[in-house]
Amino acid sequence: MRLKDKVAIITGGSRGIGFATADKFLKEGASVVLAASSQESADVAVDKLKEKYPNAIVAGISPNLASMESVRKAFKEATEKYGCVDILVNNAGISENTSFMDYTEETFDKVMDLNVKGVFNTTRVAAECMVARGKGVILSTSSMVSISGQPSGFAYPASKFAVNGLTVSLARELGPKGIRVNAVAPGITETDMMKAVPKEVIEPMIERIPLRRLGQPEDIANTVAWLIQQPKHVNVNRIEIMPVSQTFGPQPVYRD
Repeated sequence: MRLKDKVAIITGGSRGIGFATADKFLKEGASVVLAASSQESADVAVDKLKEKYPNAIVAGISPNLASMESVRKAFKEATEKYGCVDILVNNAGISENTSFMDYTEETFDKVMDLNVKGVFNTTRVAAECMVARGKGVILSTSSMVSISGQPSGFAYPASKFAVNGLTVSLARELGPKGIRVNAVAPGITETDMMKAVPKEVIEPMIERIPLRRLGQPEDIANTVAWLIQQPKHVNVNRIEIMPVSQTFGPQPVYRD
C-alpha cells in the first residue's frame, strides 16, 4: 500500500477518470476526499467506494470550484478532519462543441471558470498546507487537444493549454519548496461523454488505434498513481497518453 497515510483530494472524483483515480488511491492505502458538482453525486460515489473498501477513509464534498471562498471552506473542513492534503488531483472539467461563431461570453466563461479558475483555486488553497510542510504533489488532468486542438468547442483545448502553462510554471516555482507539480494529457478515453458519441464516429477512431480500443479511465488512473509515487526529486511536467488516432489532426470533441 504505497499511499498509506496520505490524504488526497480529487476533483471531478464522482465518475470517469476521477472516480478511477479515487479507486486506485484507496487500493494503495490513501485517505480520499472526492469533490463532485453536487453533494448527491459525491455521496453516490462515496457509497460505491465504501462498499468496495469498507475499511478505507473516503468522503465527498461539493464546493463551487470557481469560487475561492467555497473551495477554501470545503478544503478547510476536510483537512481539519483528515489532515493536511498530501496529494491534489485537479480532474474536474467540462467540454462542449459550440462552433466559434456561435460562441457567447457566457459559454466561454463557463468552461474557463471550471477548467482554469477551478484549477487555480484548488491549487492555491491546497498549496498553503503543502508549502508550510515542505512537501506535496499537485497533479492536473490536461488533454491531448491542448496540443492538437479540435474542430469546434475551442474553449476546451484553450483551457487545457492554460493548465499546461500553470503546471510548467508552478513546477518551477513550487519545486524548490518541495512540491511536485505534474499533469497528464489523456487522448481519447471512454468516459461518460464518449459513450454518448455515435457509433459511426467511434468505430473509425478505434480502427486507427493499434490496440483497437479506446483508453479506459483506469489507464489514466494508473498513470496518475505512478506519477504520485515517484521520488521527490523526480518531476515530470506532463505525460501524454495518446492513441495513434490523435496524432494526425483534430478529432471529435470528447471529455476526459
